[in-house]
Amino acid sequence: MAESVERLQQRVEELERELAQERSRRALGGGDGGGGRARIANMSSEVVDSNPYSRLMALKRMGIVSDYEKIRTFTVAIVGVGGVGSVTAEMLTRCGIGKLLLFDYDKVELANMNRLFFQPHQAGLSKVQAAEHTLRNINPDVLFEAHNYNITTVENFEHFMNRISNGGLEEGKPVDLVLSCVDNFEARMTINTCAPPLVVAANIDEKTLKREGVCAASLPTTMGVVAGILVQNVLKFLLNFGTVSFYLGYNAMQDFFPTMSMKPNPQCDDRNCRKQQKEYKQEDSVPEVTVEDSGESLEDLMAKMKNM
Repeated sequence: MAESVERLQQRVEELERELAQERSRRALGGGDGGGGRARIANMSSEVVDSNPYSRLMALKRMGIVSDYEKIRTFTVAIVGVGGVGSVTAEMLTRCGIGKLLLFDYDKVELANMNRLFFQPHQAGLSKVQAAEHTLRNINPDVLFEAHNYNITTVENFEHFMNRISNGGLEEGKPVDLVLSCVDNFEARMTINTCAPPLVVAANIDEKTLKREGVCAASLPTTMGVVAGILVQNVLKFLLNFGTVSFYLGYNAMQDFFPTMSMKPNPQCDDRNCRKQQKEYKQEDSVPEVTVEDSGESLEDLMAKMKNM
């Protein structure tokens, strides 16, 4: 029985590699990607109405980005394709990212229509399936890999780790960046196991912030602002321009944007976090920074910063 399961797992991995290679072959071979236009082999800076990249390539002419075409060489994994994650995926797709890996296990509901991305006719579809279909229509040049499962379960965690380590633009290479767009502590800690050190502002579960008998409130404006800030920093990090923020908060009630230079905690309880901090420090000669828990809430810290 165990041998049969192992053979099936190996076959699944083989099929995934073949699928990734076929997607790469189609992307390089041109043709209609399902988005109403043919794939574009090379980004052009020509200023014409038919060039979907003309406004993006203008960043080179303005001296902001030295090599915008490099965006096509990167792979980004987005964990959580909800209010923030879906808009983040759309922005990166429009920017011409090389490949996106999407992870979520939820389905689209009519209750999600307060968001900027999903549409009523997609109700009942898995979020990753609906997102992939919409994103392919927006930009057929981008490669997509959708995974409809919960990354925190034992049976899915190994596969999640495998795709983060091997799901890059070139199969077998790791992704370049993992974006945490989840709304629960368990998922964040799971992501922290495979990604660079992750800072959680408060050691509480978001479930404790919800009121009894009341669903979680959210505005499309807030999600759009947060997604925009996230993608802006992703682009700055990948294309090496501007200054990447360690932490940038958003208080929608007062239009307040607090910033903090947050560093990994060398005394973190997660041994995987400590291990990766050590590896990162050795690779990039990052000076050790000790972060102590003051016991204050995020709201108290933000209030202090505002009064500075």
